Amino acid sequence: MNRLELTGISKSFPGVKALDSIDVTFNGGTVGGLVGENGAGKSTLLKILSGAYTPDQGTITINGQAHVFKSTSDALNAGIAVIYQELNLVPEMTVAENMLLGHYPKKKSGLIDFNALYATATKHLEYIMENIDPTVKVKTLPIAQRQMIEIAKALLYNASIIAFDEPTSSLSQKEITNLFRIIRALREQGKTVIYVSHRLEEVFELCDSVTVFRDGKLVEKFTDMEKLSQDVLVNRMVGRDISDIYNYQSRPIGTSTVLSVENFLCTNIREPISFSLRKGEILGFFGLVGAGRTELMKGIYGATKQLEGTVKFNGEEVQIRRPEDAIKRGVAFLPEDRKDEGIIPVRSVEENINIASRRNNLKWKFFLKPQWERENAESFMQKLSIKSPSRHQIIQNLSGGNQQKTILARWLGDKLTVLIMDEPTRGIDVGTKNEFYHLMYQMAESGISIICISSDLPEVMGTCDRLAVMREGTIVTILQRDEFDKEKIMNLALPAKHKEHQPA
Repeated sequence: MNRLELTGISKSFPGVKALDSIDVTFNGGTVGGLVGENGAGKSTLLKILSGAYTPDQGTITINGQAHVFKSTSDALNAGIAVIYQELNLVPEMTVAENMLLGHYPKKKSGLIDFNALYATATKHLEYIMENIDPTVKVKTLPIAQRQMIEIAKALLYNASIIAFDEPTSSLSQKEITNLFRIIRALREQGKTVIYVSHRLEEVFELCDSVTVFRDGKLVEKFTDMEKLSQDVLVNRMVGRDISDIYNYQSRPIGTSTVLSVENFLCTNIREPISFSLRKGEILGFFGLVGAGRTELMKGIYGATKQLEGTVKFNGEEVQIRRPEDAIKRGVAFLPEDRKDEGIIPVRSVEENINIASRRNNLKWKFFLKPQWERENAESFMQKLSIKSPSRHQIIQNLSGGNQQKTILARWLGDKLTVLIMDEPTRGIDVGTKNEFYHLMYQMAESGISIICISSDLPEVMGTCDRLAVMREGTIVTILQRDEFDKEKIMNLALPAKHKEHQPA
C-alpha cells in the first residue's frame, strides 16, 4: 500500500515561513513529482520526511499510522529514505564504508567483516549499473559518481518510501538512463517515489502526478499528466509566463582575444588543448562525465598544476600557478560543487558577497569599512534579487539558487574580465534560471567574457555563442552557433567505444 499522507505541515525559520499548512498525499506504486522555485519549501518538506527537521505543526501518516520523527533513524526505521541533491558522504572514507556507514557487517570477534562489506557494496553498485571500485576513497571520484553512490546507499535499506531531491543535476545521460530504470522498477515494486526536479522534461517523462509549491504553500496538484502542458506548469511555479527560458540575446562580439590557450596540458587532461575566448563572448563547454571539462578549467584557473603549454591574457603570456594569480588577472570561477567549493557555509550572505572585493576597500589597507560592507552587500542583493531575510542570514540556510547568485555577486563586485561557470544552474529552478541567463547576457554585453561548462545540452545550445565539445580529455571541435545540432553534438561527445554499438 505505502500511502504517505502529510496533513497541515508547517515549518518556520527566523524571518521566513518555509511551509504553510501543507496537505498532500503520495500513493504506493506511483512517482509523484514535486516542483517549485528555489525557496518554495520542497527541500524543507523532504527534511521533515527524513527526520532532519521537526514540523511546527501537522502530522505524517504512513498507511494510516501517524508517525513522529525525532531523528533520521526514526524515519529510516519507518521505511523512508531521502536522497539529497547536496551530497552527504565522508570524502576520506571508501565507497563501501560510506554506503554501509553505521551498518557495518561484523565478524564473531566484533571486528568489521571487510569482505562482506565490499561484497554488499559491489552488489548494490552493480544493481545501479555503476562500475565503481568500492575500495577507493570517495574524494577521488567525480561528483556524478558520488551522486550514484548516494542513490545506491539509499536503496540498501529497502525503504518503502523513497524521495529523490534533484538526483540528475550532476549526472550524465548514461547515468540518468540508469536512474530512470531504477525508479520505474521501484514503482513496479509498489514503492512510493517522490521526485523533486527543476528539469521539467524529466517530470513529464517519469511522474504520474505533480504537486506545485510556491512560497511555502501548495499551489496545485495535477493528476492527469497527459493534459498538462509545460507552459501551464511553469506558470503555476513562478506565477508568470516564461515563453522561452533561454531567451538568447544576439549581440556584437568583439574581435579582440581575451584568453588564448595553446597546447595546454594539466592534471587529468590527456592531450594538449587549444582554444580562444573573445571579449564579451559566451563560450560553452559540453561533454559527458569524465570528458575533462572541469579539469581543464581548474588547470587554467590555477587550481591544478599546469604541465605544458601557454596561457595568454590580452596577448600577454602569463603563469597561473594558483587561483590567486588568476583572480589578480580578473578571472573568477563558479565551481560545480557550490557546497564544498563555493560558499562559506557558516558565514553570512554579506560576508560571502564581500570576501573577494573587500581587499580593494579596506581602511588603510587593513581595517574593514562597515558602511561599505553593508552597502555593497545590499546593492548586490537587490541587483541580483537574492532572496534572504537579511544580509546577516547564514548562507547555508538559503536555497541553492540564492546561494549561486551570492557567489556570482562576490565576483561581480571585483574587477572581472573572465568568468568561468561550472554547471551554473545546477539545482536551480526554471524562474531563477531565466534570471541567471539574463544576467549572463548583461555581463557579456558589458564586455565580460564567459565560459559556461554544462552537462545540460539544451542550456549550452540555448545560451552560448560558440560551443566546444569535449571527449575523453580533449576538445573534439568548436561549433559556431549556426552549427548547433543536438544529435551531432551528442555523437561528437560519445567515446569511440560507445559509437561502435550505435545503430547505423
